[in-house]
Amino acid sequence: MFNKILIANRGEIAVRIIRAARELGVATVAVYSEADRDALHVALADEAICIGPARATESYLNMNNILEAAVATGAQAIHPGFGFLSENSKFARLCEEMNIKFIGPSAQVMDMMGDKINARAEMVKAGVPVTPGSEGEVYTSEEALTLANRIGYPVMLKASAGGGGKGIRKVSNAEELVPAFEAATAEAKAAFGNGAMFIERMIFPARHIEVQILADQHGNVIHLGERDCSLQRNNQKVLEESPSVAIGHTLRERICQAAVKAAAHVNYENAGTIEFLLDEASGDFFFMEMNTRVQVEHPVTEFVSGVDIVKEQIRIADGQELSVKQEDIEFKGHAIECRINAENPKFNFAPSPGKITNLFLPSGGVGLRVDSAMYTGYTIPPYYDSMIAKVIVHGENRFEALMKMQRALLEFDVEGLTTNIDFQLELISDDNVIAGDYDTSFLSNTFLPEYLEK
Repeated sequence: MFNKILIANRGEIAVRIIRAARELGVATVAVYSEADRDALHVALADEAICIGPARATESYLNMNNILEAAVATGAQAIHPGFGFLSENSKFARLCEEMNIKFIGPSAQVMDMMGDKINARAEMVKAGVPVTPGSEGEVYTSEEALTLANRIGYPVMLKASAGGGGKGIRKVSNAEELVPAFEAATAEAKAAFGNGAMFIERMIFPARHIEVQILADQHGNVIHLGERDCSLQRNNQKVLEESPSVAIGHTLRERICQAAVKAAAHVNYENAGTIEFLLDEASGDFFFMEMNTRVQVEHPVTEFVSGVDIVKEQIRIADGQELSVKQEDIEFKGHAIECRINAENPKFNFAPSPGKITNLFLPSGGVGLRVDSAMYTGYTIPPYYDSMIAKVIVHGENRFEALMKMQRALLEFDVEGLTTNIDFQLELISDDNVIAGDYDTSFLSNTFLPEYLEK
């Protein structure tokens, strides 16, 4: 096992990784920007090194500074968490060149699956269903118009090199396409330095279903079941649950085996997620993309599967075989996660950084977990993501999980800044959500308009 790993991230995921490493007997190195000098992950790690100013491009995205910190502290591996450099193949390649283990897939696989065009082509080879769409990158609105007319509306425009909801537009007809394409490609160019787009037919209404997979260096690939991430706004997930109420046993087997087939085809290593769009009416599902990292919502899968995904990541990177086989995994109960953000839902979800004057995190009872890096007196900097905590619950069934989440959110108290706790409480209490009757459009088109009128 590694003696020491560096965590190239911040916030709750950095804290999560530090805790997992400590339970494995592995020392940790935290890196931090000048704005994060008082952050919890800095206090919890065995060592901490400042890697630059507040701006992410000068700190958490500064590959040279992070690698220098790893060398200076003798870290044998780097865990990138999610966001920042977690899906950056150049960084993974640099780690490899410096004989530092990148806790994730190889740079080659990351390139293959991070590019939507390449990923689509590989899934076709693997026999995984894909949506009708462009076979290569699209650079001009004229070309996009021709392709969309052939594919059929509605279509989705997606940044070929992107993720995290950037460079994505829904287009209902030909009149909307040109302005939408120009806006999406400009956004993609600003976010990723690459304005190339990909076009595919929009599956609507649809469920967003993703399957968690684990793969080691010895050819073992398993799945840990699916998550339903259909409750989202602006292509950003708000609430996730596992298992999905939209999927029965037979369909679950099909979609999970398709994910295993996809990962095995590209010789994947470490934790990853295969995302699908599900046409609930027909039962057809289509590959959407692969996330080559641990995801924000991984705790719901940990609750229902009993597998610690972050510990498995570290073990896999160390060259060990998976600690579990597919037949060992027994999925139990139901889990739900709500993301708590420092933002104001009533004002277009505007970020709300500031000092936390009082903090009470929900606790007590079996099946409740809060992942957070917040504490009373901490000042949330305005430079990074607004998520301050994740509340995750587990019950014997979905109703119990829903009731437990309602109880937890009612207890959650943050003073000194505005959060989306009340918004999440209303969402988890909505009749449609309780009934499991929702798709990817529900939050933005149905729930949010009603919420804003109150």
